[in-house]
Amino acid sequence: MGGVKFTFPGSIIRRFNMKAVYPVIFTQTDTVVLVEVPDMKILTEGKNMQDAIEMARDAIGLKGISMQDNGEAIPLPSDYREIYSDKGTFAEEGESQKSLVDIDFDVYRRKIDTKTV
Repeated sequence: MGGVKFTFPGSIIRRFNMKAVYPVIFTQTDTVVLVEVPDMKILTEGKNMQDAIEMARDAIGLKGISMQDNGEAIPLPSDYREIYSDKGTFAEEGESQKSLVDIDFDVYRRKIDTKTV
């Protein structure tokens, strides 16, 4: 399946078969790891680094499929080199570092759609 394409200024976003890798800023505090995904305007946290990565992926997935469902384009990931951990929202809260978090929006959608309520 090739997917449905949506065009908006400067990019083509595919509704299906979309994988992406987003730069993420992780800030370790005394009690939690704070998470910022600048491209998606996401702020969340995890109890440790493993949990923080999972929370970042989950938040990116949820926001992305919600945007798709509303007919909005999912932001393309920024160049990793253009994200500065010392400029993040939580930079003053602890030691920050940047990393990458991948997401497959198709896989995430199937995961969410098969959950029972």
